Amino acid sequence: MTIKSFHPPQRTLMGPGPSDVNPRVLEAMSRPTIGHLDPVFVGMMDEVKTLLKYAFQTKNELTMPVSAPGSAGMETCFANLVELGDKVIVCQNGVFGGRMKENVERCGGIAVMVEDAWGEAVNPQKLEEALQANSDAKIVAFVHAETSTGAQSDVKILVEMAHKHDCLTIVDAVTSLGGTPVRVDEWQIDAIYSGTQKCLSCTPGLSPVSFSERALDKVRNRSSKVQSWFLDLNLVMGYWGGEGKRAYHHTAPINALYGLHESLVILQEEGLDNAWARHAKHHQALRAGLEAMGLSFIVDEASRLPQLNAVSIPEGIDDATVRATLLRDYSLEIGAGLGVMAGKVWRIGLMGYACNARNVLTCLGALDDVLSRHNAAIERGVAVASAQTVLAAKA
Repeated sequence: MTIKSFHPPQRTLMGPGPSDVNPRVLEAMSRPTIGHLDPVFVGMMDEVKTLLKYAFQTKNELTMPVSAPGSAGMETCFANLVELGDKVIVCQNGVFGGRMKENVERCGGIAVMVEDAWGEAVNPQKLEEALQANSDAKIVAFVHAETSTGAQSDVKILVEMAHKHDCLTIVDAVTSLGGTPVRVDEWQIDAIYSGTQKCLSCTPGLSPVSFSERALDKVRNRSSKVQSWFLDLNLVMGYWGGEGKRAYHHTAPINALYGLHESLVILQEEGLDNAWARHAKHHQALRAGLEAMGLSFIVDEASRLPQLNAVSIPEGIDDATVRATLLRDYSLEIGAGLGVMAGKVWRIGLMGYACNARNVLTCLGALDDVLSRHNAAIERGVAVASAQTVLAAKA
């Protein structure tokens, strides 16, 4: 058997990630590979740091991309900040709070869980009660934008509570960065991680992180070595920490970093406020179409993410069959539910480059057609027009 070159089909990616990649990013990644210690590459690294500081809205010196996907960004935060026996309060309102718990325990910490229903924001009062009951807690960890449900929590108030009890904070911003406001310095976040494949419209494989000086003090003064050599910030800082000069740590994913650089340049060109407003507007258009059709959101409006829309599957409709039909007939990908939401919701992403009017209208038209063919109890033929009304309205 002769295996030939792989040529993937052209898809419209409107699931929970990855999102559509901007063609400028793909072009940037095709540029010539140079050495990861080449002075020209080092100069580009400095620009990536500057651009990431803008995206995170921070002046933190240690703001950089981890050379691995968002899950490694999560592990970087926990592996560096959690030591044996440390008590960590983990707020869980979906799948990814559970992954935080797993990280705490693998680092030898003790996870104290604060649980809210899936689809709801983290309840600040529950966190306050947990902090009062666990005065020896060292860290509070929570997800800003829960990808499994589309719920967004109030970072500012949760961080204030944690700091009042002298705890560091770890925040998951994988789905929020670039799509909804993230203000690291204003909210005084200690450690935060994200991913490149969501609202930054880059390829998967890198995880932007940022650490405050308060967090780095803990990293530098640990009583034990970080359990991961690769993710140990005491070592990685020699490669990413300074300006200009770099000490070898690992061979960076050079072409992937070209892509991230380009995606951040695009974000800078658009402006954060404009990017946030674009996600909000196209969410409202998608919402108008879905609700006109008769579909409902599982998250209350006040806590709803614009870039990740979790909608209930109509009664009698098979989740997998509809998604397979959308992929086959429209080359359109939407996401399935995870965990307790499996088979109950679809997750429709409007992230980064994929957050545009064409995709909103394509998705609504395709859903209208496929659900009608499967005899779903929906209002037919009204979704696209409802969305167009919102899109045509002036801001």
